[in-house]
Amino acid sequence: MSTTQSERLRELLDPLVSSQGLDLEEIEVDSVGRKRVLRVVVDSDTGADLDQIADVSRALSAKLDETDAMGEGEYTLEVGTPGAERLLTEHRHYVRATDRLVKFQLAEGGELVARILKVDDEGVDTEVPGVKGRKATARRIAFDDIARARVQVEFSRKDKKEEEA
Repeated sequence: MSTTQSERLRELLDPLVSSQGLDLEEIEVDSVGRKRVLRVVVDSDTGADLDQIADVSRALSAKLDETDAMGEGEYTLEVGTPGAERLLTEHRHYVRATDRLVKFQLAEGGELVARILKVDDEGVDTEVPGVKGRKATARRIAFDDIARARVQVEFSRKDKKEEEA
């Protein structure tokens, strides 16, 4: 997809997504043979439920049908939310990942797996889990020191409400 088409689609779709109380996270057009697929990823600070996804999908479909933004030919519109192991690229992504375990690729090299406790304009306060009976340690990571960050899936994590009970 050309940058021009991507920008046009973003300009066209972002106001509709925002009007539904969601953020437009990603737009991707894939061609598979003769078929094209437009994937739109949306999210919000509180997440997006199936009803919101359905509402925004209908709104986007109607808008795309009345314009030529996708050009001639058939395409499939897929609207969804970021995956469980989402890549953190925007400040709001880090805020939404508060209390989640994240794998950080550090700009200086190396990696760190830590839980995000707090996010501000300069970086994140994290808790690095203890290993082999050791206590967890606090660590501050500036955004400039982060090359990449990705949320990790946790299968055995206790819910915060369980910990407080």
